[in-house]
Amino acid sequence: KMKKQEIQELKNRPLAELRRVLKEHRELLRNLRFDLAAGKLKNIGEVRKTKRTIARILTFSKKAEGAEVEKRA
Repeated sequence: KMKKQEIQELKNRPLAELRRVLKEHRELLRNLRFDLAAGKLKNIGEVRKTKRTIARILTFSKKAEGAEVEKRA
């Protein structure tokens, strides 16, 4: 489970960094799925945790994009 502090840190990151972190987590999820299919993954909950983190990052990046659009207008 992500701690409140970790979520807060994610929320305050700039859009470019959120995109980089998103890319890293998607790669991690891809590797976890391969390991799961191969029977190597011991902690199955890690897949769920990673998916939730990706969802949070997407939410924060959408909000950051909206804020950037407002700044331009």
